[in-house]
Amino acid sequence: MASYVRTKMNPKGFHKQQIKYYIILFPIVLFMLLPIVYIFITAFKPIDELFLFPPKFWVKNPTLSNFRKLFEAGTGEIPVSRYVFNSILVTGVVLFLSIVFSSMAGFALSKMKFAGKKFWFEVNQVALMFVTASVAIPKYLVVEKLGLIDTIWAHIFTLLAMPVGLFLVKQFIDQIPDALIEAAYIDGANDFTIYWKIVLPIIKPALATVAILSFQTVWNGTETSSIYINKEELKTLAFYLNTLNASTGNTIAGQGMAAAASLIMFVPNIIIFIFFQSKIMNTVAHSGIK
Repeated sequence: MASYVRTKMNPKGFHKQQIKYYIILFPIVLFMLLPIVYIFITAFKPIDELFLFPPKFWVKNPTLSNFRKLFEAGTGEIPVSRYVFNSILVTGVVLFLSIVFSSMAGFALSKMKFAGKKFWFEVNQVALMFVTASVAIPKYLVVEKLGLIDTIWAHIFTLLAMPVGLFLVKQFIDQIPDALIEAAYIDGANDFTIYWKIVLPIIKPALATVAILSFQTVWNGTETSSIYINKEELKTLAFYLNTLNASTGNTIAGQGMAAAASLIMFVPNIIIFIFFQSKIMNTVAHSGIK
């Protein structure tokens, strides 16, 4: 009887009783998809359709001219491909190092015993209180003292610290039974073996969340290019598109380029979120966030 009820409540395949849920969810999903669809459609609208009144949701004559104008509107001798390369390089390096540092620090704060462990975790908690603008001057002074102004490392080092990522990973590792770690020590495993073969496979959902947060921060950020970089060839795509929108966004021709730029910045974010969104739910469920 219990098996029958469980099958009826949560069938493996499609069941006619699920139709009522589809009827309720479909309008909601459609409504939530409209802004995303509009971003894609607007990027391919020609100028006459962008300023059409009354405005139309769908595009009649799609064109790639907005993208062509965007990539032709370079800054002096610097091609747009250079900004793209800088963004991909910085995002990839920061993404990798953020995952490594967050997972290692989270493992140490959660399962290892050392003096000052509680203090350093409280420091991380305090860091969550500060917004980026409030620490801009101290960060600039540190970067200047290290001689990183106008270098690619200024992009990377200033974005590595992610207090929220460390918090999520640490709270996730707390859910791993201490008995499992102790059993590994008894079998002769060292700290790195336990971290690599036991902890990392278990905390994949938390690492996926850190990856998404890190990617969005770096890919969409313009602060490092604005504050630490004066050389145009070292600036990122987000900064270039932001300045391009500021200079041409209020013109008629600039509206098309602004729409294309918005799509370019949006697509990587939605792709990475689609792939890892289920991992985010698992992380929130296991990290103590209510």
